[in-house]
Amino acid sequence: MPPILTFPISEIYVPAKRAKTLDPDKVQALAEDILENGQKVPIRLREGKGRYVLQEGLHRLEALRALGEDSIQGYLARARLH
Repeated sequence: MPPILTFPISEIYVPAKRAKTLDPDKVQALAEDILENGQKVPIRLREGKGRYVLQEGLHRLEALRALGEDSIQGYLARARLH
């Protein structure tokens, strides 16, 4: 398992296809849970061109963004080699 790292939210890119799956009610519920309990599950990212690309954890990312956080915990996944 890769180590859990802290990433600046401003450097995370959300692919358009993934952004379309956003459920505002889920973001609100997660934001409330994170306020009470902290972020429990790290998101998953991969390295892109000068930024990080979100692979998993859109609602957690948007919940922390809504709370005004600057950073988020996550795993950095290795790019698949073809």
